[in-house]
Order: sequence, then structure tokens, then C-alpha cells
Amino acid sequence: MQSPELSRHMPVLSGELLTWLTPQPGETWVDATTGGGGHTRLLAERVGATGRVIALDRDETMLAAAARRLAGLNVTFVHASFDQIDTVLEKLRLATADGLLADLGVCSDQLDDAARGLSFMQSGPLDMRLDTSHGETAAQLLARMNERDLANVIFQYGEERYSRRIAKRIVEQRRLVPLRTTGELAELVRKCVPRERGRTLDPATRTFQALRIAVNDELGALESLLRKLPRCLSRGGRAGLISFHSLEDRLVKRAFQDQVVWEVRTRKPVTATDEECQANPRSRSAKLRVAVRR
Repeated sequence: MQSPELSRHMPVLSGELLTWLTPQPGETWVDATTGGGGHTRLLAERVGATGRVIALDRDETMLAAAARRLAGLNVTFVHASFDQIDTVLEKLRLATADGLLADLGVCSDQLDDAARGLSFMQSGPLDMRLDTSHGETAAQLLARMNERDLANVIFQYGEERYSRRIAKRIVEQRRLVPLRTTGELAELVRKCVPRERGRTLDPATRTFQALRIAVNDELGALESLLRKLPRCLSRGGRAGLISFHSLEDRLVKRAFQDQVVWEVRTRKPVTATDEECQANPRSRSAKLRVAVRR
């Protein structure tokens, strides 16, 4: 794992976030996915010593590293998933916050840690849990799920058109030897999915995304956050969510369409500039939507 004080993660859309969310001195903000702490720092510097940032992350290791990097800033670090926002505020004796930011992407430091099993770039255990303190691993999910349900997960969450072929091969493989490592899974998927001419996307990409989403119930957690968010923000409070694929963006867009609750600030999602995309390729798929609590 990367040294806690030397994060490789580059926060996306930093300038755009400050422009659209306008955090002010003295306000209370929630960074619902603190990760490497880049966005948390931006918010903390804007709200200043009279303000406060509540930093959440379901990954205790990432949270502890961010706390060390941001020592001295007025930040409260809480080990929790963002769908627990209402419980977190209640425990901190806060009725509401002035704003909330959630970057729904996976932190680069997590991807680079082979032991987490989130990436096919290097072989590691098939874990994929963002919170390793509990829950089912990807290996356990692949061992128990029937072929039809597995194909549905890969198709729905990964938008992988070869999902049935992949699921069938996984079931055949586990009858012989269960899949245990990311390298084994990636190799199996690559044999099922033809590499598209002229495209550099690894054939295993969509399947890994789908399994990570399923293992961590990412879409369920996002739906829960979006339901709870209106009562967790004060009137005039700003909500900014950064998504990285269409399933997430669709949920955010639909939630913000409730005109009784939200005034949408970004009619179209805000995306990265060409300069940022060159400096940080991860930002190419980032989409920011911002709405204000009525």
C-alpha cells in the first residue's frame, strides 16, 4: 500500500467544485467520501477555522491516512458509509449541514493496493470490499451466485454484453477450482470477451466494475443517500455528487428532478477540462451534478 502521507490520488474537478458549491467561511460541510483527502482539504480551507468539515469513509485505512495528512485542519473524521449520513449527523449533534460532496469513484490508492483486489492490473486476492471489516468478498460472491444471477449482475452493473458467456465460464471453472485471485478472474474474462479493435479498454474492466458494485452495494447505498439527503441539508444547502458511470449519474439526475426539494444548478453535468483530462486521465469520465436544497 502507498505510504499514508503520499497519496497518488488526484481529486477531480477541484476548481469546478469550488465554483458550483461555493463553500463559505463558518459553514459546516460533509465530504461523504474523503478517500485521499484532496476534496476534504479544499472544503476545510474554504470554511476556515470557524467552519467544520465532517469527513466520512467506509475504508478505515484510507480514513486514518487522510486524518494524518490533514492534521491541523478543522475536520472530524468518521468511519461510516455515506448512506449513514443521518446517523452520523445525529451522533455529532448536528441537525443539518450547509453542504455535502460525494465523489463516487474509487480512490487510486485503493486500486494500487493489490491486497484489496479491486484492480486487474496486478494479481491479488478476490476481495473488492471497500470496508474490509465486514461483508462478503468477491470470491465468496462468485462461489455462491447461480449462473443467471451472476450474468445479470455483470450485465446490469458492468453493461457487459458478454455477461452470459462470462458467467457460464465462471460456473464451469468453480466446479474444478474456485477463483481466488484477481489475476485468475481477469484471465478468464479476457478469454470470453474479444478485444475491440482500436480500443485500449481491457476486456476485464466491465466485469471488475460490476463485481465491485455488487460486493459493496454501491447503487443501493447511493439510493439511500439520495433519499436521506434532503433532510440532512439546511435550506440553501448545496449538494454535489461526482459520478463515474451512467448508472450512478442516472440515479443522481433522477433524484435532483424533484423540484419540490431541489433547485438544480447544473442543467447538464459538469465535466473536466481538456487540460485536467491530460493531467489526470481518471477525470475523463467524471460528471458533477449540483443542486440546492429549497
